[in-house]
Formats: sequence, structure tokens, C-alpha cells
Amino acid sequence: MVRILVAVDGSELALDAVRHALMLIREGLKAVVVLGHVQEEASFLELATQGADAIAEAAVEAGKHLTRPAEKLVRAENVPFETEIVLGSPAAALCDLAEAQGCDFIVMGARGMGAMRAAVIGSVSQAVVHQCNLPVLVVKHVEALEEDEGEDQDAEEAQ
Repeated sequence: MVRILVAVDGSELALDAVRHALMLIREGLKAVVVLGHVQEEASFLELATQGADAIAEAAVEAGKHLTRPAEKLVRAENVPFETEIVLGSPAAALCDLAEAQGCDFIVMGARGMGAMRAAVIGSVSQAVVHQCNLPVLVVKHVEALEEDEGEDQDAEEAQ
């Protein structure tokens, strides 16, 4: 059975990725979904003032809260799933998590930034594509797709 890591962060874009993975399963892919959430590590100041255990506990609780909507979608489809919450740099942690969980590929949402803005700012999905040895499926949000089509149409009209 295929194992799919779906990156979730509580955003609608991440839920698009969950919906896409579920669509693949509805269409016949035999798979287990691993919902992966990354909490960035605490700063030195946070560690010094609050303590590592308190921060780690708060991070896990925040992760549980942010993964609930994705879990609800997967449960509604009766698809087997696991939820993993890890600490670290998002792209590296997702790649490590996918490998540790024996995943076959990663599905994640895209911010839908234009090429220039993404090149300057970067994105987690872009970093995962470059860092991971696994296939990565980046799912664009419906609004981003509509904006891209509008930009393409504007470019054609300008010619």
C-alpha cells in the first residue's frame, strides 16, 4: 500500500492538498495518508524564558489544533491515516518525516505566488521539491489557478 505524506498547517491551501490526496484514493489509489505538521523550533529567547519542555508541549498542542480540519476530512472518507507533528525547519523536517515514515510521495499546497515573488521570498513547497528525494505533488489553490489563468489571458491580450 502506498504511503502519502500530506503537509498540513491549518491553512485552506493545505486542505486543498488533503482533498487532492483523497481524490487520488477515491479514484483507486490504495493508500495510507500521513498528515505531517511541522512546528518551527523555538528561539533562544523563548527557550531561556519559558523552558524547552513547556515550549515543546505548546508546539504539540498547536500542531494538534492545526491538524484537526485535515483529520476531519480524511475521517469522513474512511481513509486510514496517521498524524505526525514534528519540530524543525519546515522543508527539511517534511523531507525527514517522509523518509522516516516510509512515504512514497508528498502532497502539499502551494501559496500560489507569482514566479518573481516566489524567487525572492521562497516557499516551503519549493524547498521541499528541491530537498527531497521523493516525488512532490504541489497542489495550487483554486483561486491561484484562476489568477494564473487571468495573468495568461492578460499577457495574450497585450501581444
